[in-house]
Amino acid sequence: MNSVLVNLSFLFSKPTGISTYAANLFPYLQPINPTLLISPVGHQCQPEASNFTCYSVPDGMTPEQGTKGHLRRLLWTQLRLPQLYQQLRSPLLFSPVPEAPLFTNCRYIVTVHDLIPLRFPRRGSPLTTYFRNYIPQVLTQAQHILCDSQATAKDITNFYNIPTDKITPVLLAYNPKDFRFLNLPTSNYFLYVGRHDPYKNLPRLIDAFAGLHKQECELWIAGSPDGRYTPLLQEQVNHLGLTERVKFLDYVPYEQLPIIINQAIALVFPSLWEGFGLPVLEAMACGTPAITSNLSSLPEVAGEAALLVNPYNTGEITEAMQAIVTDSTLRSHLRTLSLDRASQFSWEKTGLATMEVLQQYL
Repeated sequence: MNSVLVNLSFLFSKPTGISTYAANLFPYLQPINPTLLISPVGHQCQPEASNFTCYSVPDGMTPEQGTKGHLRRLLWTQLRLPQLYQQLRSPLLFSPVPEAPLFTNCRYIVTVHDLIPLRFPRRGSPLTTYFRNYIPQVLTQAQHILCDSQATAKDITNFYNIPTDKITPVLLAYNPKDFRFLNLPTSNYFLYVGRHDPYKNLPRLIDAFAGLHKQECELWIAGSPDGRYTPLLQEQVNHLGLTERVKFLDYVPYEQLPIIINQAIALVFPSLWEGFGLPVLEAMACGTPAITSNLSSLPEVAGEAALLVNPYNTGEITEAMQAIVTDSTLRSHLRTLSLDRASQFSWEKTGLATMEVLQQYL
């Protein structure tokens, strides 16, 4: 059987949600004999790629290089990838991001993680243009579309008018070797993990934290700073007189995350929209109580194991945080529910469900 091509050209050294998904998925695709299209840097980040047939692609085509990296990758996808598809005589291309060569004879399946640039469009944003013009064409020409949740499946149908029978939601997972209950002493900080973009709702989170009655706890914000948004958040923290209690941690390396999550009094993730919401699942896997939004995919992930709040209502976020601080029985109850809920997710389930879809098109 000729090999399915798996496009991993976007992997880079600081993995975020999409990289984590791709890296955990490809080991379960072994039965369909994949060839990984992976750069030397991507290979260094994913040493297990050595167990697969690999075809080296250029470095410098990742989010790490900003807009230039994305543009290089898109050009490579349109011009070079169809040639590789022909050269390697592949029957199918699988891309864990919604990118593929257009107007060629490449048969492909893609994964869509969210349509946030359409839900929260920014004037002049290249990403919004990309989602309005390129992605719909990719999805129209795809053999099939995978996505991370029922919420994202609905968005694909609503925004792009793609029929539901062309879309399969496959929930993501976490690595139980890393994210698990470590029985460490709890420190008195709330934790947020993620980017600083406006849809992540950090200004309301900071306001909600400022409304807490108990003054000893802190709020730790983990995630790479963003010159567009982080200075405004820091200014807000200063204005509220919270500089001693709100810490901006920068990007936290993957191997350090489980310890920081385990020791948090709770994860607070009041995002306005998510395609999945990996930090919530990872917190639950550590037995750390989670406060998250009652919108989008987040209830699909959390079930009844988290405190769900209206992310537009600062008072609700404060109340949930206050309850966590003052009620040890609630914390203990949420720990039990969280560990049970997280045990229902696994990369094996995600990988096998993905492979099942790919096999239908071979």
